[in-house]
Amino acid sequence: MKLLLPILLICASLLSGCATTNERVLDMGDETQLQKRSYQSRIFETADKEKVLRAIISTLQDLGFVIDRADLMLGSISATKQDRNQIRITVSVRPKGNDRMLVRANAQLNISPIEDPKEYQNFFSSLEKSLFLTAQAGE
Repeated sequence: MKLLLPILLICASLLSGCATTNERVLDMGDETQLQKRSYQSRIFETADKEKVLRAIISTLQDLGFVIDRADLMLGSISATKQDRNQIRITVSVRPKGNDRMLVRANAQLNISPIEDPKEYQNFFSSLEKSLFLTAQAGE
């Protein structure tokens, strides 16, 4: 009988450690990852990764961002903009076939992800103009 109580306490503590919650650590919100990826990504018809990265840096600077980090080998750029709030953006570039580049942007307002597709459309529109102007100038 003296041994039964400690065994029950150990079993109870082990079982309580296995309790689950409905909270997900990496919650995707209401949208699926595919939906987010569709408005966070754009394909550009060029094989020149460096040209795309330089255009992204120029676009971000034109939009008032300060470049925190840029890595040509990884194809990644991180930048921050301080308005009334802090906006952080990370843009990655990777080849898509032999003659196209996939650009994906991911932005945060303070600590919340920006999930408004219009914000990403505005960024990609500015980037597209920058790439067009660069091509026209022959840079």
